[in-house]
Amino acid sequence: RFNYNFEAMMQLCAEPVGDRPETWINERIISLYCELHERGNAHSVECWHSGAMVGGLYGVSIGGAFFGESMVSRARDASKLALIHLVERLKIGGFTLLDTQFNTVHLSQFGAIEVKKQHYQKMLVEALEVQGDIHLWDRQQIA
Repeated sequence: RFNYNFEAMMQLCAEPVGDRPETWINERIISLYCELHERGNAHSVECWHSGAMVGGLYGVSIGGAFFGESMVSRARDASKLALIHLVERLKIGGFTLLDTQFNTVHLSQFGAIEVKKQHYQKMLVEALEVQGDIHLWDRQQIA
């Protein structure tokens, strides 16, 4: 699901787990990102199973850039499925940059690469000149 329960997605990402008793995602952050969501700039991709959210991700879109903020799995491969859906949605919507903040083994298996600062800045300027449409997928599904 896309943008089905944005705040719940953030809460799931903020939950403590085994080796991580706390995260940077506090109530103030959740409140501010929910404001961005209400303005149409923050989005969630959520994986559900048997009526429960089991993983996903959220981030912020500006122009043709999407900035991934956090992802989580409570069921095997849930965040991977969310990432695959996000990438396809961004491609269809004309986005040119997906910023994952840093690269991990998890992200690199999907083709994520690190780029030098100067190259990133060029990519960012170009992406901000694009008007990506994160909802184009929804309209194409209906059409």
